[in-house]
Amino acid sequence: MQTIESGYRGLTLLVDLNWDRLLYVATIAAALGAGAFIGSFYG
Repeated sequence: MQTIESGYRGLTLLVDLNWDRLLYVATIAAALGAGAFIGSFYG
């Protein structure tokens, strides 16, 4: 149980430190998805 709790704390720390990078990747993915969706109507 301590290992799981320690791993969760480590994961939380990584997310806290890198949330801006995660947001950047999510924005790129959303833009590509939207482009593919719109492109499917015109392609």
